[in-house]
Amino acid sequence: MLKLIFLGIGFILLFEGIIYFLLARKINIMLEIISSYEPEKIQFISSMLIILGLCIIYFTFRNYETAI
Repeated sequence: MLKLIFLGIGFILLFEGIIYFLLARKINIMLEIISSYEPEKIQFISSMLIILGLCIIYFTFRNYETAI
């Protein structure tokens, strides 16, 4: 189980690094856009992403539990 946690953290860092690498020149623009949003809207979007992530994790373990 610990192996899967480290694997997940590694993938998160990999994908975030790729996004920042590819969009390095546009990060300031993205941060300005994000800072113009109300905190409640950012919290709502974040909570939806958390729920989506949890659903993906749940269904992955549910459907592929014999493979892991």
